[in-house]
Amino acid sequence: MNGLLFLIPVALGLGLLGLVAFLWSLTSGQYEDVEGAALRILEDEPPLNE
Repeated sequence: MNGLLFLIPVALGLGLLGLVAFLWSLTSGQYEDVEGAALRILEDEPPLNE
């Protein structure tokens, strides 16, 4: 029973930390160009030495 008194606040704190990180990623524009990164990997770029 004493373990639950420690684990419940830790679990709530980690959940709150995850929520804050998710909200930060939304406000900083992490999800604005989801398809752009997937398409940029397919583009051929000329080598730098040519």
